[in-house]
Amino acid sequence: QVQLVESGGGLVQAGGSLRLSCAASGRTFSSYSMGWFRQAPGKEREFVAAMPKTDGNTYYADSVKGRFTISRDNAKNTVYLQMNSLKPEDTAVYYCAARGGYAIYRNYEYWGQGTQVTVSS
Repeated sequence: QVQLVESGGGLVQAGGSLRLSCAASGRTFSSYSMGWFRQAPGKEREFVAAMPKTDGNTYYADSVKGRFTISRDNAKNTVYLQMNSLKPEDTAVYYCAARGGYAIYRNYEYWGQGTQVTVSS
């Protein structure tokens, strides 16, 4: 069982930046694929970014590519989402997700409680 706790959300003006953090419990964090998703009001949850367990690559939704960066610090059991050049359409609840196996866009097993990001115009 893995517990995920997100932090770092808040209110920011368009063009600003935020860094989200997701702290994971457990001793085998490095063996988990990690992802970020978001859900805006009235919309379905959507993929934002991922860092699978083995291939060392990062994956992004087209809507955030070039603006968001996912990274992880295995020593701190933490995954980050650096968000730059934020737009009002980035407003959503952001969720961290983990899977013991390989995952990019779906099939995550564990989810955090979410952190609100609001971008004002």
